[in-house]
Amino acid sequence: MRIVSIISILFSFFTISASASPNAIPRFTVPYCLGVNIHFIEPRDNELDMIREAGFGLIRMDLIWEHVEKEKGVYDFGGYERLTKALHERGITPLYILDYSNKLYEQKRSVTTQEGREAFAKFAAAAVTALKSYPVVWEIWNEPNLKQFWDEQPSAEDYVALVEETVKAMRAVDANCTIIAPATSGIPLEFLDACFKKGMLQWLDAVSVHPYRSKVPETALEEYTTLREFIQRYGFGKTIPILSGEWGYSIHPYKGLPVDEHRQAQFIVRQFLTNFMADVKISIWYDWHDDGTDPNEREHNFGIVTHDFREKEAYKAAKLFNTQLRDLQFIKRYPTESADDYLALFGNLDRRMIVAWTTGEPHSCLFNLADIKIEGVTMFGDRIRLEKEDAAYIIPLSQDPIYIPFVK
Repeated sequence: MRIVSIISILFSFFTISASASPNAIPRFTVPYCLGVNIHFIEPRDNELDMIREAGFGLIRMDLIWEHVEKEKGVYDFGGYERLTKALHERGITPLYILDYSNKLYEQKRSVTTQEGREAFAKFAAAAVTALKSYPVVWEIWNEPNLKQFWDEQPSAEDYVALVEETVKAMRAVDANCTIIAPATSGIPLEFLDACFKKGMLQWLDAVSVHPYRSKVPETALEEYTTLREFIQRYGFGKTIPILSGEWGYSIHPYKGLPVDEHRQAQFIVRQFLTNFMADVKISIWYDWHDDGTDPNEREHNFGIVTHDFREKEAYKAAKLFNTQLRDLQFIKRYPTESADDYLALFGNLDRRMIVAWTTGEPHSCLFNLADIKIEGVTMFGDRIRLEKEDAAYIIPLSQDPIYIPFVK
């Protein structure tokens, strides 16, 4: 009876999880909801193959207004059509950012006039029409809460007016297209509160944020909880998912947080784990590829491959994560004596896996569960043997997550 009961619960869990996502948002399962940011339009087969081989199911890329509309009312989506086709052939879903201004209508890097809003909305609708035969997640703008992306002063009022105009135009050509926003830098509650109060959530399929921080990934858990409370307050009774549309760690000192290649590898895996535990339906790592070669330039060192495409430790760790947990969903976090310790259970109807790590100093914990295997796998694929103490297994915890499968 107990086995039947567990299977019934798992079947219900996986059925509900699989049906809860909007149209183009991938199922909340490793690795389909995980991806990387790229910075090219014309398909680069070698890079796309490396992304696929690492197991990623998504990419995020700018779809830049002024690049496709150089003459009023004339659009050229040819490069994006070719990129989308190449992604589709590899089983990768694009998340396209409809972004930035166009000097044909607006003089600054923002959209603040009615003419500009209407033109942006027509551009967005044309993009949806051009790529309608493919699953695409559409995001409206990038980090509108920053002056560098919304010149000269970020305005929730102007941004929400743009979103409203744009969503109406997009839904007119495809009522089922998947639209997300506001892609904020960080989780800026004041800006988000202003957007939500103006009714923005009624038009969206999901809320996207970029939870960058100078702290370890697990510190985002509390902020996600607060954000979810904001969404419930203003969400018109809808269940609106949270997405992590951009978040990474550069191999460069940032606000007192030193990150070397090994720590970057820890953080990509733990960022994905954090987002699963927080029920964040998409996780996009920034960045796919180092933008340059200067070790002292922060923007040059976010990639999981180097500028000359050497696989960094983060690439290898992410690939193993996607392999070990492939087709599994997050089920629960086991209680531990220390809040710094994490035992996360993933599974499906056929197999289960524990991922174990700590944010503190290396140590061991005891785990009373008879049906785990006596071997685990390190963050880079080495085998480790688990010792027993009486009826419990001794789980070695460090800041490198390890994988512990259950006996079938």
